[in-house]
Amino acid sequence: MTEMASPRTAATSRIARLLDSDILHSFLRSKVTIAAAFLTLLFFAGAIFAPIVAPHDPFDLAGISILDARLPPAWMEGGDARFLLGTDDQGRDVFSAILYGSRISLAVGFMSVILAATVGILLGLTAGYMGGRIDAFIMRIAEVQLTFPAILIALLIDGAARGIFGNLDREKYVFWILVFSISLSLWVQFARTVRGSTLVERGKEYVQAARLIGIPPFLIMIRHVLPNVLGPALVIATINLALAIITEATLSFLGVGVPPTQPSLGTLIRIGNDFLFSGEWWIAIFPGAALALLVLAVNLLGDWLRDALNPKLR
Repeated sequence: MTEMASPRTAATSRIARLLDSDILHSFLRSKVTIAAAFLTLLFFAGAIFAPIVAPHDPFDLAGISILDARLPPAWMEGGDARFLLGTDDQGRDVFSAILYGSRISLAVGFMSVILAATVGILLGLTAGYMGGRIDAFIMRIAEVQLTFPAILIALLIDGAARGIFGNLDREKYVFWILVFSISLSLWVQFARTVRGSTLVERGKEYVQAARLIGIPPFLIMIRHVLPNVLGPALVIATINLALAIITEATLSFLGVGVPPTQPSLGTLIRIGNDFLFSGEWWIAIFPGAALALLVLAVNLLGDWLRDALNPKLR
């Protein structure tokens, strides 16, 4: 009985510590943070369950009629109750397109941040712990990387992809081209932050003790140093998620993102921009508002997490 009860006891103690933690109290005290978390979860739920929640499938060409093109929102004169936020120039439901577009935008943002965090954290750990020429070499690469704007890097990679694969084959790999392009501009922040934290941690007693008993440097970095530098990296990841979504939307707006047949939020805004001054404002305004709300909510969560994990602000 004791062996069976011990895992439950450990789980109960973890939950109790979480409920009594400063982070949870900080979260519950901030109404803005609660609202941002609710809005973020709403976007994630809508994106994940888009095939269930969306009233129409904007990617199903058989279910789209050109006769339904440019219909205003349902509450306006000439609107159709089937299309809550109206339709675009192809007759696609704008509300459904936003749900599916959020799916693509969030997927690109998440994969970009995961790849950038993996590369940046590993390079930052190596630079901070090893020091010397390795540190200087990695940091010089990071400084060179900072001189190139994210949009310029993405445009260069997209141009190279068009030359290698061609326009048609490029569309098959456009998702990963976007992920690679965006992550290439985000890894530097992770590397510089983790390097600074590693420089502090490597001089502490627990690292010295691990060296004395003969633990290899790689294991020291992964087992001992890494858990103590993940806090700042987590904050950067949250803020960079919003930046990655904005970058993807910008690239799609410029025409180097995902194709119009499978639009993200940026593609929807680009399509709607062509009809903005002809009276069909809803085609661009609603996807733009969704993008703004998503980025704002993620940024607010990132700001709260930065303050909650900073012991000087408690």
